Amino acid sequence: MDVGNEYLRIVLERFKSVKILGDKTLNQLSEEEIHWNYNSQSNSVAIIVKHLSGNMTSRWSDFLTSDGEKNDRNRDEEFIDDIATKAELITVWEKGWNVLIDTLTDLKEQDLLKKITIRGESHFVLEAIERQMAHYAYHVGQIVYIGKQLKDSEWESLSIPKGKSEDYLKEMLEKHQEK
Repeated sequence: MDVGNEYLRIVLERFKSVKILGDKTLNQLSEEEIHWNYNSQSNSVAIIVKHLSGNMTSRWSDFLTSDGEKNDRNRDEEFIDDIATKAELITVWEKGWNVLIDTLTDLKEQDLLKKITIRGESHFVLEAIERQMAHYAYHVGQIVYIGKQLKDSEWESLSIPKGKSEDYLKEMLEKHQEK
């Protein structure tokens, strides 16, 4: 087994699972809810999506050959809520994830110990992947948290619902015994 290729397969699955959490949350939110924020210091879902997409597009475009902070990125603009519709939000969301997933899919085991730069700082590819995983999971967690706040009792759980842990465990054990 090639450890590096197995790592790339696993991390790609992990990024996709983080995206799915965001997808399922965005699907539950209305046009108005994507713009909700708790206070002036908080970000709306629309702003978080713009920031994630801007970061992904910057970091993962020309990943192995150029600095991860591209000259044409305007990070400050990512924090202005100017998304007009939920359809536009989904387009922005998908754009960033497509760049990330396409780049990760093209990486090879031998790339993991290559050096890349982000804002002039040198990182192993492996390190940059982990850095971005933490960043994206953090922000998708914010999106999920906002969604749960807004939907309250109408929230459709993305994992094991409260009070259903035993049922879930039993189901999983039965499923694996059948194999």
